[in-house]
Amino acid sequence: MQIGFFDSGIGGITVLHDAIKLLPKEDYIYYADTANVPYGPKPKEEVRKYIFQAMEFIIRQQVKAVVIACNTATSVAIEALRSTYNIPIIGMEPAVKPAVEQNRHGNKRVLVTATALTLKEEKLKNLITRLDNEHIVDLLPLPGLVQFAESFEFNEGVVLPYLKEQLSTYEVNNYEAIVLGCTHFSFYKDMFRKLLPPGTSIIDGNRGTVNNLKRTLGERNALNEGRGNIMFYHSGCRVTDTAKLAQYRRLFKRLEAINAVHSL
Repeated sequence: MQIGFFDSGIGGITVLHDAIKLLPKEDYIYYADTANVPYGPKPKEEVRKYIFQAMEFIIRQQVKAVVIACNTATSVAIEALRSTYNIPIIGMEPAVKPAVEQNRHGNKRVLVTATALTLKEEKLKNLITRLDNEHIVDLLPLPGLVQFAESFEFNEGVVLPYLKEQLSTYEVNNYEAIVLGCTHFSFYKDMFRKLLPPGTSIIDGNRGTVNNLKRTLGERNALNEGRGNIMFYHSGCRVTDTAKLAQYRRLFKRLEAINAVHSL
């Protein structure tokens, strides 16, 4: 059986990329809700409707687990999804915990970036309340990065000025870590690095999510059941166009390049 990955658009590819590295002997389907992206600016109930429409389709594909590779979708619908469907559903969560713990004995701050909807949801607020005893967490919505990613805009001359402007009201030297709380943002780790002081951590929740997926499947004796095949869907339609499939290949190559530099 396959593993389903769901996102509003292409952001979840950053999580799928990590999953393929950790679980290469699985088959995957990737569902991008391209007809309704972006989710971040939309009302919660509208987003929840789109999520359940997508899940109904994904479940019909005979999947053994679904990764909600979208922080916004997780924040507004994960509990409802788990109470509706009787398969493992793995959600995303901004990596506030490792960022705060990393700074536990320091005097610097943590900046959590995400979509506006994720930042205002109770799920994230409760997480920060539980972990941020020293009140060191600040929040920054970056909706432009979602738009850039969905337009396959990775030109530094376009993206860097946007990031620089958004960060201009923050004293970046005061931050120990930047949390990328939207899966789209991980496509721009290299550009964040150019604007942050050396030593500032850039943290996303992708690896933790994939580790959770592996652990969950292992507990069910459901690992290594495929051949590494991937099928892509756009809002319920199978992607067969060679140009669109080539775009996905370019995204994987970009992530390979970013991770190679980021791990140095």
